[in-house]
Amino acid sequence: MESAQSEKKDSPKRITPEAAAAVRKKETLLLARARLQQQMRADLHPRHLEMLQNALAELEKQLAELGVDGPAGQT
Repeated sequence: MESAQSEKKDSPKRITPEAAAAVRKKETLLLARARLQQQMRADLHPRHLEMLQNALAELEKQLAELGVDGPAGQT
């Protein structure tokens, strides 16, 4: 009986396909934001920087909808 209970505690929690998709989307957006921020640090052309800033703003909006706070990506 004890071993059955300990197996339940040790087994990984299962998540729904929808929750898994939400996690993947969040991770994808966070990676895209990091990539954009890196490009912005390296790029000096004003028009390209403006384009990157617009893309970053859109990512920030999508992340906010998922409940991710600020540029650090921590909730």
